[in-house]
Amino acid sequence: MSSEFGKNLEKYAEVIVRIGLNLQPGQRLLIGGPTAYSYGTPIELAPLVRLITKKAYQIGARYVEVFWEDDQLRKTRFEHAPRDSFEEYPTWRMDCQFEFGTGGDAVLLFVAYNPDLLDGQDPELMATAFNTYAKHRKPFSDLISKSAVNWTAISAPVDGWTEKVFPDVPKENQKSKFWDAIFEICRVKNENPIAAWEEHIRQLAVRSKYLNQKQFVSLKLEGPGTDLAIGLPKGHIWGSARFKTHSGIDFVGNIPTEEVFTTTHKDETEGVVASTKPRHTDVIIDEISLTFSNGRVIEATAKKGEEMLHKVLETDEGARRLGEVALVPHSSPISQSGMLYYNTLIDENASSHIAIGRGFQFALKNGKNMSNEEFSNAGGNISKTHIDFMIGSEKMNVDGITKNGKSESIMRNGEWAFKI
Repeated sequence: MSSEFGKNLEKYAEVIVRIGLNLQPGQRLLIGGPTAYSYGTPIELAPLVRLITKKAYQIGARYVEVFWEDDQLRKTRFEHAPRDSFEEYPTWRMDCQFEFGTGGDAVLLFVAYNPDLLDGQDPELMATAFNTYAKHRKPFSDLISKSAVNWTAISAPVDGWTEKVFPDVPKENQKSKFWDAIFEICRVKNENPIAAWEEHIRQLAVRSKYLNQKQFVSLKLEGPGTDLAIGLPKGHIWGSARFKTHSGIDFVGNIPTEEVFTTTHKDETEGVVASTKPRHTDVIIDEISLTFSNGRVIEATAKKGEEMLHKVLETDEGARRLGEVALVPHSSPISQSGMLYYNTLIDENASSHIAIGRGFQFALKNGKNMSNEEFSNAGGNISKTHIDFMIGSEKMNVDGITKNGKSESIMRNGEWAFKI
């Protein structure tokens, strides 16, 4: 390990703990709660986890727990486990995650996996495993939707994924190349990463404030393969990097993050939308086209992974409706890198995107205090899942439609059309 790499890794850990989680003295921290791709933290990322744990205790954490996971064990299950066992789930892990979330503690999620790990496996089994995860995760998803817990999702290079992203780099240099990219897009290379993040967060907040003042009733999105109208519920709130829990703790949900986003009206999406980047949900889903009527997906195609796309849409009724729209300029650092990461946490911050499934209650006025029924009656979408699809490009135009029917430019050719 070079001294420069060691310094950057330590700065990354500091950004995660201080900016992402904003961990408070006395809080417990759970590292590596279950995600759609694993049961915990990739074991090969132990050096980073040790630094995060050290910094957490230095800040005053009461206790740090880590869930570990190994990709190969997951693959072995798909290869050899009984075919009728894929509705089994380690509920104790999800129960622990929920306990931390409801106990006023913090949760760190790793979105770091080999996107080709399950290539060639039975799509039915993958769909069953995903739906089982979504069902068990719903209580914690509800906490996130209500902004009831300070959490953040991060990424880091792991075997398999590194080779996928940097196939033309000599194998012995792939990991260092990937780490270098992570440090760049997460602003770790700045002389003062914490200050750089605070300025970035401020700029995104100004964008969201502008859109909140407008209170558009809908958005019109146009681009290659896309002609889409997205309704916005009354009292919707545009958010960006920084959130606040019920107890008043500020935190940043995703590192990296470049988006300004809000919840959508579940019944008011019309038209067609085409993806501009692949989406990974155990398998690659690419060249997606979704057609909406009365808010519902009525037609869905994909050049690759179409079977999995249809399985996702069958998760529940809410999986066929939008829960989020997010705007990201084409000039974002991740977009300008020209790289495809095959990882939604990173790729969604290179492109404007939409998400089918669960909407965000914190992105609606008084939404944090609403029951699911009240949120649905206000236009919010309820679902066990939340799946992002990247749709933005340098050819995307976005207009806001006022309650008087006037159209105002928000983005032109993939860039912000209003100044801050």
